[in-house]
Amino acid sequence: MAVGITLDAGALIAFEHGQRRAVALVARARERGERLCVPAGVVGQVWRDGRRQANLSRLLGSDSCDIVVLDDHGARAAGQLLGVADGNDVIDATVVLCARSRGHRIATSDPGDMHSLDPRAELVIM
Repeated sequence: MAVGITLDAGALIAFEHGQRRAVALVARARERGERLCVPAGVVGQVWRDGRRQANLSRLLGSDSCDIVVLDDHGARAAGQLLGVADGNDVIDATVVLCARSRGHRIATSDPGDMHSLDPRAELVIM
């Protein structure tokens, strides 16, 4: 069983917009003491105006959420994964690698892209 959740851009957008499924997923994870992780590139995909993204700002700044930076090692691993899977989205690759390295489920609005990168990934569809 996964011990946390890695969120992709679709999951963060759903949370920011107050979509019930996303809000409940985050609340349950926090109640269970599960870690939430967001690759830094995902933040860049969804962050536009912090004055209007209060829910997202609180989530990203909370003690239960880790922002995972992309360093040289991670960038090369993402590129390698894309080469093997014939993919082209570096941010999706970082989501998969983040989740894989932590034993997390992936909260996503795009299961096809995630499964094309890792058919064994455990997904929570937003």
